[in-house]
Amino acid sequence: MAQQPVFDHNEERAAEGFVDDVTGADEREKAHRERGTSRPITVVGNPVLHKECKDVTEFDDKLAQLIDDMFASQRTAEGVGLAANQIGVDLKVFVYDCLDDEGVRHVGAVCNPVLEDLPVERRVLDDSNEGCLSVPGAYAELARPDYAVVSGQDAEGNPIKVAGTGYFARCLQHETDHLYGYLYIDRLSKRDRKDALKQMAEREPRYPVVAND
Repeated sequence: MAQQPVFDHNEERAAEGFVDDVTGADEREKAHRERGTSRPITVVGNPVLHKECKDVTEFDDKLAQLIDDMFASQRTAEGVGLAANQIGVDLKVFVYDCLDDEGVRHVGAVCNPVLEDLPVERRVLDDSNEGCLSVPGAYAELARPDYAVVSGQDAEGNPIKVAGTGYFARCLQHETDHLYGYLYIDRLSKRDRKDALKQMAEREPRYPVVAND
């Protein structure tokens, strides 16, 4: 997901039972990034972005290296979230380095993510702008809940949950969408989707991308 300003919400993050992705965020992101190798970003039209990815079943050194490479790639592209298929890998894993609505930095990785259904009282929509590293240079308003919970597994296969508010909630939803074959522009009206693709066509990516055949 592309960088956006922090949204101004006052929802409190439910901490009990959720992964601690705040403590040591700076050091953890730096360690991942320095072990990793930055890869170019796949863009809309690449087949790997438009189908559901495979489940992660092996939690090994190869997965750990992929996660390191994803953090390095995310930093190069100046993003706040990155799904594996955005660097051409057909696996359900995403990484994030994102601020929540209170300006708190969250850093982590989620394998096999599933968005949890929200109770009606938590379905407060936020129609802020959204962008995507795989649709470089384009932004559009998209209504999403301003609170999200994702369940999945960490890099060792342990069950985890991640909760986010505001901008971070949008990031969790955006990256989970990627792994099921959806880009944010797929949730736009035909007119807004066409406009987003026009924006992309008119602007040069600021980071390396994989050209579509």
